[in-house]
Amino acid sequence: MNWNMSIRQIHRWLSIAFTVAVIAMMQERQAVWVGLLALFPLVLLLLTGLYMFVLPYAAKWRGARM
Repeated sequence: MNWNMSIRQIHRWLSIAFTVAVIAMMQERQAVWVGLLALFPLVLLLLTGLYMFVLPYAAKWRGARM
């Protein structure tokens, strides 16, 4: 498995973790840490999503330089 496929797989699992954290936040009684629990996968989703977004442009840029 190459690096790009690993990032995609991590992104998929992070989306599941984020969904579970948001569902946990929807409960009536929640602690503050439950709300903060959703921020960790959200930040990682942002980073992996930006990586996958830039990837085709970086491939074009690298191809044009050769």
